[in-house]
Amino acid sequence: MELKQLEYFMAICEEMHFTKTADKLRIGQPTLSYQIKALEEELGIRLFDRLGKKIALTEAGKILLEHSQQIFNIIKSANDQLQELQKLNRGKLIIGALSGDLSHIASMALLEFHAMYPQIQLQFFVLDDVIEKIKQNELDLALTIMPKEDDGLNIIPLYEEEFCLVVHSEHLLANRNYLDLSQIEDIPFILNPRDHSFRKWFDDLCGNQGILIEPIIESSDIKSIVSLVKEGRGATILSRTLYNLEDNGSLRAIRIKPALQRKVTIIHHKEKHIGAAANIFKNLLNSYIEKYSRIDSLLNDLYK
Repeated sequence: MELKQLEYFMAICEEMHFTKTADKLRIGQPTLSYQIKALEEELGIRLFDRLGKKIALTEAGKILLEHSQQIFNIIKSANDQLQELQKLNRGKLIIGALSGDLSHIASMALLEFHAMYPQIQLQFFVLDDVIEKIKQNELDLALTIMPKEDDGLNIIPLYEEEFCLVVHSEHLLANRNYLDLSQIEDIPFILNPRDHSFRKWFDDLCGNQGILIEPIIESSDIKSIVSLVKEGRGATILSRTLYNLEDNGSLRAIRIKPALQRKVTIIHHKEKHIGAAANIFKNLLNSYIEKYSRIDSLLNDLYK
C-alpha cells in the first residue's frame, strides 16, 4: 500500500466519480482506475461498489477512508511541527561550555538567544569536560578549547584567544603595557582551583618556564574572581574576550610575553544533525566574539 494510492482513494471519496477525480488530479482515468484496482487486489477486498455510472463506498472502503484520514492528519501534523521547528517556534537546544571564561561567554549568547526565541527550551551545562558529553550525545553543541583530533567529533574553530594579566586600575602594575612571564611569579593571584581545566593549562605553561604560581585566593566561579579583582584583592588571568565583557573602567589588562594563547572551538557529535536553533546560536556566539575579542591596536603594535 502506497501513500499515492491512498491519496487517489481519498480524492475519489470526495468526488465519488472516477472521471471528475482524474481531471482534478490531472491524471488519466485509466491510471486512476489501475491504482485503485491494485489497491483493492493488495487488500483483497472491494472498496467501491460500481452501480452503473455511480459508485459507492463499501463497508471496507469506509473503514479505509477513516484510517486514511488519520494517516494524512498525522503526516500533516508532523510536517507542521517540523516547519515550526525550522522557524524556531518550538524545539530544544542543549549547550555545554568549559567552565570559566567560555561558560560566561556562552551564557551571554544564550541570554540573547532566549530573548529572540523564547519558545525554544534551553539547557545549559558548565562542565570541566564537555567532550565525553558530546560523544554520549548528551549535548547539541559545546564550547571548549581545541581538542585532539577525534573521529567522533566535528570540530569548528572559532578564534584564537589571548590571555592577559588583569589587575585593578590602581594596581602598581596598571601602567604597564606588558610583562614577561617570568615577572608574574610573585604577584598575588586569584585563580581557579588546581583541578580546573584552565588552571591546569596555565600551570603547565608556567611550569615549563620554571615558574610556580601560588594563588592567595582560589574560586571555581569566574564572576567571583573578577569581582575580587575589581575590589583590588589581587590579580588574575583572563581572556581578552572576557576582559572586554567585564571591564567597567576599573580593570586594566596587561599583555604577557610570550603571548598566552589557546584555540577556542565549537564541537558536536559527527553524526548529529545541527538544526536551525543550533546554527543560530553559533552565529550569535560568533557575533559576541567579533564584538568583544578585538585587541587594542596599541597592544598589537608592541609585537610589530
